[in-house]
Amino acid sequence: MGIPNRDEVKGNVKKATGEAKRKVGDWTGDEETEAEGDVERAKGEVQETYGKVKREAGETIEEAGERIKRS
Repeated sequence: MGIPNRDEVKGNVKKATGEAKRKVGDWTGDEETEAEGDVERAKGEVQETYGKVKREAGETIEEAGERIKRS
């Protein structure tokens, strides 16, 4: 596993922010804030997954290039 890329980091931040917003909404009884938190957390999960796929694809391409060089 390589170093997390920008999308992975931003996705994690969105997930944490969404979770915090969801908890604040829950504690205050504000259903709208709670729902906004759920949406933000879901967006963060999608962005993080996209970043992981992008990083893994890049690593696979690099490994294939190294194998070709050795052939």
